[in-house]
Amino acid sequence: MNAAPPAAPEPAASLKGWLAFSGCCAIWGSTFLVISIGNDSVPPLWAASIRLALATVLLTVLALATGSGLPRGAALVSAAQFGFLTFGLSFCLLYWGETHVPSGLTAVIYGIIPLATAVFARVLGLERPNPLKVGAALVAFAGVAAIFSGQIRAAVPPGPLFAVVFAAIIASLSGVMLKRGPRQPPLGANAIGCMVGLPICLGASFFTGEAHVIPGTVVAWIPIVYLTIAGSVGGFVLYAWLINRWNVSRISFISVVVPVVALALGTLARHESVPAASLFGVVLVFAGLALGIAADRVKQ
Repeated sequence: MNAAPPAAPEPAASLKGWLAFSGCCAIWGSTFLVISIGNDSVPPLWAASIRLALATVLLTVLALATGSGLPRGAALVSAAQFGFLTFGLSFCLLYWGETHVPSGLTAVIYGIIPLATAVFARVLGLERPNPLKVGAALVAFAGVAAIFSGQIRAAVPPGPLFAVVFAAIIASLSGVMLKRGPRQPPLGANAIGCMVGLPICLGASFFTGEAHVIPGTVVAWIPIVYLTIAGSVGGFVLYAWLINRWNVSRISFISVVVPVVALALGTLARHESVPAASLFGVVLVFAGLALGIAADRVKQ
């Protein structure tokens, strides 16, 4: 495919851009925990399938109602690739992996996304290598590891652990693939993405022999509805909007801020104690984020 040249990132981050960045961090800061909670009531891949089915309908209606429409041509191909990787492969691996991997450790693993994104962006010719940004990603990842240092030592089966690692790597690639395509409205891109990911998750659910019963309690529906509205219609739409405006390596730092938000939510909502190592980790995460921002201002 001869993809249209991607739109150049904004020379300076706008307020709207940082609001979208913050929105993604705030929403996704809760999703690892909510997925883990939902797995207690509904089989994971079946829950992901229900979420994608609901999100497909909602996003399609919103795309048509707002006049942005659904992508066509090269934009359709790009959105389908994004959906196959994010909502298909990555969702399957993440939902299944979190049946055994603690949500905090999952957040640590997802901290590799800035590094993986930098590699994919370089290999696919989107961005030139930036040593300062790679260093910033390493500092931020060290901070995430410090935040959840207790869970890193937890015994986890290798299969689910590798599933989460590959889910993070695939998520990194998906953003780069969406960036390679032509600029497109985020509602339509995510509608197509969810539409493509749905049969993959559903097929994986049947292949693994999950039970396919419509949830019958409010407790079982709450995680699914929350992840549909906040995660798919909220977070991923903001993410796709950012893809149109920022370079992917800067956007990827969302994944290292998310654990900080998760830590704050756990402290406020569940009165969890915060060890000194976690506080030090927060400092490292924001130091890495600051270095990453500075790297964008350095002439390469």
